[in-house]
Amino acid sequence: MKDPTHEMNPDKKLLKGNVPTSTQYRNWNTPVSKMYSRYASIIFSLFDETDTEQTSGNWSWWPSWRPTSMTLLKSAEAKILAYIQNDVWSRFVTLPNQNRIWTLKVTNKSARKHKDEGAQTPLVMIHGFGGGVGLWIRNLDALSRSRPVYAFDLLGFGRSSHPSFPSDASLAEEQFVTSIEQWRQSLGLERMILLGHSLGGYLATSYTIQYPERVSHLILVDAWGFPERPQPQLEGSGGQGSEVKRLSPSRWGKALTSVFSLFNPLAFFRAAGPWGPGLVNRFRPDFKRKFENLFDDDTMTQYIYHCNAQNPSGEVGFKAMFESMGWAKRPMVQRVHLLPPSMPVSILYGTLSWVDPSTGKTVVQIRGKSPTSITLIKDASHHVYADQPEEFNRVVESICNTVD
Repeated sequence: MKDPTHEMNPDKKLLKGNVPTSTQYRNWNTPVSKMYSRYASIIFSLFDETDTEQTSGNWSWWPSWRPTSMTLLKSAEAKILAYIQNDVWSRFVTLPNQNRIWTLKVTNKSARKHKDEGAQTPLVMIHGFGGGVGLWIRNLDALSRSRPVYAFDLLGFGRSSHPSFPSDASLAEEQFVTSIEQWRQSLGLERMILLGHSLGGYLATSYTIQYPERVSHLILVDAWGFPERPQPQLEGSGGQGSEVKRLSPSRWGKALTSVFSLFNPLAFFRAAGPWGPGLVNRFRPDFKRKFENLFDDDTMTQYIYHCNAQNPSGEVGFKAMFESMGWAKRPMVQRVHLLPPSMPVSILYGTLSWVDPSTGKTVVQIRGKSPTSITLIKDASHHVYADQPEEFNRVVESICNTVD
């Protein structure tokens, strides 16, 4: 496997003016200073002078209304990644069409001492809708103990390029999947253990169907988009004596659904302008709680806000792929039979999640004798990896160890 670390950009100056150098920071010896030194060194490496925020035409005035920028996203991410103890390299991976995928590689510091360094199949982690690499902060160190771990911002999300997406569901899905394959080719990864959460699980499955020779094991974490949308049940359809009634939405409900379908899923955060960060704190206070042992401020909610307050791109692609109420237009359960029979698939659910684990049982039935397992993680919601990180890390590491 080609090691791309030699292409990593050198540290760049953060801002013009009197900014201490990373060397000066490293000369400090107090515990607080050491943490700040780690933060400073990461933020220096994250600020790439060639990375300019893109605006388009008449919409260039929006950043003055929305309190966000790519610089603020970088800063929030740097504060999060400062907690990684293992070796980290981070850079943009440029695709043939010049789109760029923001990528992290985390490796065990002691791995260089072993003869089999680099022999282990890497774990590649794909985040869900509205996420980014920073959300894996409670998992990267633990999962990189025995193998390299890669995490990247999906095309159209986080710090990756924000190109236009087609409105057709199959074409939007294909654009995501093609970018993943081009990313893999650019890094020279021959095979990988592919893990996807939520939307990432949907795309990881689609990728594995198209490029099965590149995946050693598929891990689906509370995957979105698998079940078929249930059809409304008509009165009396339950048989003789049935009291089943058809639940029909009100006219107002239909009207609201029609109106909201015209907008991107997170448009209200951007439309809220300076009130956007407060809305994230109000509507998603759970993100602050999930990481409260690391941050006692709004670091994580600020990160979520800046990830999603940029001009919508991947969000547009996701909108093309779902219909009302979030059901996938192309349910993955209709295609899982296309996975190779020999492909091992591990499905993880949180017991408190809104994702119905019965779909996993359907996948098991469809795959028959093919290696497919379901694991329920207690007291975990949709963000299993953050709610119960120790158990999640243990389960995923155990799965990875079955590969090599």
